[in-house]
Amino acid sequence: MRGTVAPAATWALRRLVLAPAVVALAVFLWVTLPLWLLGAAILSPVVPGRLRVVRLAWVVVLYLTTEALLLVVLLGMWLASGCGRRLRTAYWEGIHYDLVQGVMWVFFREARRVLRLTIEVDGPAPDAHPGVPVVVCCRHAGPGDSFTLVHALMHWYGREPRVVLKDTLAWDPAIDVLLHRIPARFITPGRPGEGVEDHIAALATGLDENDAFVIFPEGGNFTPKRRARAIERLRRLGLHAMADRAEQMVHVLAPRPGGLLAALDAAPDADVVLVAHTGLDHLDGVADVWRALPMDKRITMRWWQVPRAEIPADRDARIDWLYGWWEVIDAWIAENRPEDVSSDRSR
Repeated sequence: MRGTVAPAATWALRRLVLAPAVVALAVFLWVTLPLWLLGAAILSPVVPGRLRVVRLAWVVVLYLTTEALLLVVLLGMWLASGCGRRLRTAYWEGIHYDLVQGVMWVFFREARRVLRLTIEVDGPAPDAHPGVPVVVCCRHAGPGDSFTLVHALMHWYGREPRVVLKDTLAWDPAIDVLLHRIPARFITPGRPGEGVEDHIAALATGLDENDAFVIFPEGGNFTPKRRARAIERLRRLGLHAMADRAEQMVHVLAPRPGGLLAALDAAPDADVVLVAHTGLDHLDGVADVWRALPMDKRITMRWWQVPRAEIPADRDARIDWLYGWWEVIDAWIAENRPEDVSSDRSR
């Protein structure tokens, strides 16, 4: 239940070239840090925003430093496990999950402090039924929402997430190494013969009481163009009723049910947790993120947990059920846009 094996040349490039380069870049950055800080301080009065350049520079330094330290620690763990011979045991898997949780705690702590982000939770925690595995379905919108979700599941709720990711994320050296050591899948959506649903089913098999299988049914971040393409795709496939329902949802993409259905079949005892969030929806690219710094944003996450007994068994009924929940999520987003968010629960 590990990540798919990359071709030898790609694997060598990522592990033997990119990973050492990241470590070397982090070392270089710290050696020359006074120069970078001086340059950022000079540019800050020129660039609009409250210390925008300094804030961004610190986030970059933090990210590269975390990445480099993580790679060094992962190399040490590989050596300590007998050059990888025992990495697939439950003991080493647990250590890797602890490492991920610790790193994400540090990064989120600094991101919230430097970028002035707050994260609030609305609705029941995804442990309303403790001791039950969960399949977590989340909307996909805004930078870093997948990391925020994984951080919430691990740090707040003690879950061990299993995640399906696009294969492009494997070019991040630390993500590449880590997620080939814990249950995860790198996939290429749309590639003929990729067997995405087979990968999902394999990853969702054998969930235990503290596992959380994470899936984003929309398949990508929300943008108006993607929404239009998703509706057009449904009409092209002759799914006019689904297309009509998708047109009524203005804040989310039409969900693609295949992956979720595969996960539900592979995890027959799992509840389903649905997650919506607002706060970073309008940040579609690097330029939007830059203009938003410092963000001073409040991310609100809404959780719904559906017991397995309430999930239909029939395939068509499950698709209708998923669309019904996506309509609920769309309505919640409409009522909780960032300027209207109010909650008395925060983390």
